Amino acid sequence: MRFTGNAHRYGRDVDTDVIIPARYLNTSEPAELAKHCMEDLDAGFVAKVKPGDIIVAEENFGCGSSREHAPIAIKAAGVSVVIAKSFARIFYRNAINTGLPIMESSEAVDAIRDGDTVEVDADAGTIADVTTGATFQAQPFPDFIKAIIEKGGLIESVRGKAGR
Repeated sequence: MRFTGNAHRYGRDVDTDVIIPARYLNTSEPAELAKHCMEDLDAGFVAKVKPGDIIVAEENFGCGSSREHAPIAIKAAGVSVVIAKSFARIFYRNAINTGLPIMESSEAVDAIRDGDTVEVDADAGTIADVTTGATFQAQPFPDFIKAIIEKGGLIESVRGKAGR
């Protein structure tokens, strides 16, 4: 899996309440959630994010409540991958279950600036800041996680295995 996009930088402890505010949890429709993605943290996010773009964040991305609406909103907004120093445990699993690729790399996060063009090869675990020429190593996805993400999430993966 390869992704290329512009970086949107955020700090530490970005919680699910700012990724998708609770007032929008009356729907689980991805397109509707995408309209409000990051709105309480970055009101202009939806207007500036382009398909394939990448979120880069500090520690503990996705902390807070266990809502799977957060990774759904990010993915539906067009973000191809989230790179962070660390993820809240429940967000990490929800991201995989909804088919949103995530990668941990402190070095990449420290170096990548807002607006930089970034290329990710999730199979090799490489992250390249095209703007600066710097390259970083992250842990590639294990095959079983890669398969879930490639199918679009856990539900679709299970449906495929069940022959539905």
